[in-house]
Amino acid sequence: MTNRADVEPHPDLAEEQAHIDRAYACLDAMRQRAVSIKSLGYMGGNVHAETGLTPEMAAYWDLDKQRRIDVLSDDGSALCFGRIDHAGGAHWHIGRRHVEDGDGAPVVTDWRARVAVPFYRATVADRMGLSRRRRFFIEERRLVDLLDEDLEHPSSRDAGTYVPDPLLAEVSRARTGEMRDIVATIQAEQDVIIRAPLEQCIIVQGGPGTGKTAVGLHRAAFLLYEHRHELERQRLLIVGPNRIFLRYIAQVLPSLGESASVQLTLEGLAGARYRVGLDERAEAARLKGDARMAEVLRRAVADRVSPPRSDITLATGFGEVTLAAAELGRIVENTLARGRRSNDGRAGVREQLVEAAWRAQASKPTTDLTQREVFEADLRASKSFKTELDRIWPTLTAAAVLRRLFGNRGALARASEGVLSGPERDLLHRKAAARASEQRWSRADLALLDELEDVIGTVNQSYGHIVVDEAQDLSAMELRMIARRSRRGSMTVLGDLAQASAPGAQKSWSEAARHLGIGNTAIDELTIGYRVPGPIMDFANRLLPLVAPGLPVTTSVRGVGAPPLVMEVGPNQVAEATAELAAEAVAVWTSVAVVVPPSLAAKVAGALGAAGVSYVDGAARAALGEHLTLLPPGAVKGLEFDAVIAVEPARMVSEIDNGLHLLYVVLTRAVQHLAVVHGEALPAALRPDKAEAPVQTRARPSDLAASP
Repeated sequence: MTNRADVEPHPDLAEEQAHIDRAYACLDAMRQRAVSIKSLGYMGGNVHAETGLTPEMAAYWDLDKQRRIDVLSDDGSALCFGRIDHAGGAHWHIGRRHVEDGDGAPVVTDWRARVAVPFYRATVADRMGLSRRRRFFIEERRLVDLLDEDLEHPSSRDAGTYVPDPLLAEVSRARTGEMRDIVATIQAEQDVIIRAPLEQCIIVQGGPGTGKTAVGLHRAAFLLYEHRHELERQRLLIVGPNRIFLRYIAQVLPSLGESASVQLTLEGLAGARYRVGLDERAEAARLKGDARMAEVLRRAVADRVSPPRSDITLATGFGEVTLAAAELGRIVENTLARGRRSNDGRAGVREQLVEAAWRAQASKPTTDLTQREVFEADLRASKSFKTELDRIWPTLTAAAVLRRLFGNRGALARASEGVLSGPERDLLHRKAAARASEQRWSRADLALLDELEDVIGTVNQSYGHIVVDEAQDLSAMELRMIARRSRRGSMTVLGDLAQASAPGAQKSWSEAARHLGIGNTAIDELTIGYRVPGPIMDFANRLLPLVAPGLPVTTSVRGVGAPPLVMEVGPNQVAEATAELAAEAVAVWTSVAVVVPPSLAAKVAGALGAAGVSYVDGAARAALGEHLTLLPPGAVKGLEFDAVIAVEPARMVSEIDNGLHLLYVVLTRAVQHLAVVHGEALPAALRPDKAEAPVQTRARPSDLAASP
């Protein structure tokens, strides 16, 4: 990055600072106008009577005006971060929100506006009408420096593809416990995805540090800008892998002036109606995520339908009527053949039974045909009618169907015949809880329960757009669970196949697209890494041929940086050495993660305590610490830290299902410094004698500050 202290201040610095100061003054004036409008609002009872406005409408109006006030508040982020000059003389200042003066003239143009596209995409080869692009270095409200790109008369530096100084400054900054937006440094390949149309489902394959999470969130912000009324009404859903991740990204959309989103884990999406916490074997979880389970569940619901084998007699206020078993069988068979949801099918059968009963009643010579409505009302209220309907086509719940499927070998065999093998049925079979209210479910069960709710007809959630992160870890059934909540198939699906580690995880995005079942789907790739320094990325990439053969290697733009530190100690010294390294790391870096396999978590925690190193147990609190966080490998997905200490990689691989994939994830979480502590032999690809990329080695901790 250019050393800005060695050059003269830009001659336009004062002029641009004055424009930024004016922008903040205009923003404050806009906010004051919004406050005044809200204070004049429709909250008085007399106004309700005069205008016909209901209290609910007034409350919504008031909430809308408060959102406007919040959007216009200064949150400390740079309001304006650049400028574009067109060859014809017009110029625009680009920033995170629209700002106008008292006459309505733009002072800052929202980054999502179409006129701002060249700021992110213009090149010397395709200037998109620009003569110059100017980028700002901002500290709070102070303009520190400018970087100009002369696109009409480029220098040799401008003519090539390069990473702007502001981007390098951003990716090199210290990390905290919250993810920041990338609105000032969006790159062209990212901008294309961000501005994709609402009606499209985009699957983004992106290696570590390529910004795929940020791209997904910025696409959400862009769509809210382009389709605000529609998406605020239909809602926007963000699905993340765990609560730590959701807390980490929670401030990105608000920093862009957007708050109209729901952020949930898969467990949260299923709701609180199921008791989750049952542990199960990875093989069982993998099978439950298999797409074949959709057919098994459909059959399990149909298996509850039971046409009578003999004629039935219904008692009514008009006397008894008898319905023939053959006719009832045809009614049930025809309804099943239509493939309707179970609740709809039951409703249809009920009406057909009523019609059949009236025909039987009408055939009696003494029947008054004008009494049909009275007869049908009486029949529907009849206890015998309800009893027979329940026997033929019972009212179902997803939990009851799944409890029966897993707990009844006969029902399981019938539902899975020709679909699952005998050993696979054994994996699914388990004894049901004595009481339905006491039944506990595994995470993998949630997608099955949701599938059943859809087959039965009780899923009623839908969203205008859905962003799914870490999607490589979702099973086929989980992808179906999320996709059925998409109102129109508008989704942003983000992931990295190299980081797939969950049972039933995805191996192919084209296969994942098939499970989503959305017609207008595109698959895109991000291959340029902006977060992880080159030496660390090169070290982690040694695992790539093992975890995702054929996947493109992520290339880091940050070629400089210290190689990873690999420290070998005695098998009984791992915890103590980790604590020593952690103490040194927190003295240098803002955020540090110590990532430990399950069998060593207690020992490392004890060693940290004994060494007086303050830390937060991220797994227990589902949160990140202010400086140091102790985490299991599975909890670090999607997160980033200044420094990461990976403890005993061999155990991560051996103790955790798909542990090699998780190790790859762990090694790519550091944006400044990576240390590996081990007492056991490293996985072969990471051993120093196998290294193609350099590493640092030492036997005990020493001075960490020498290699920031």
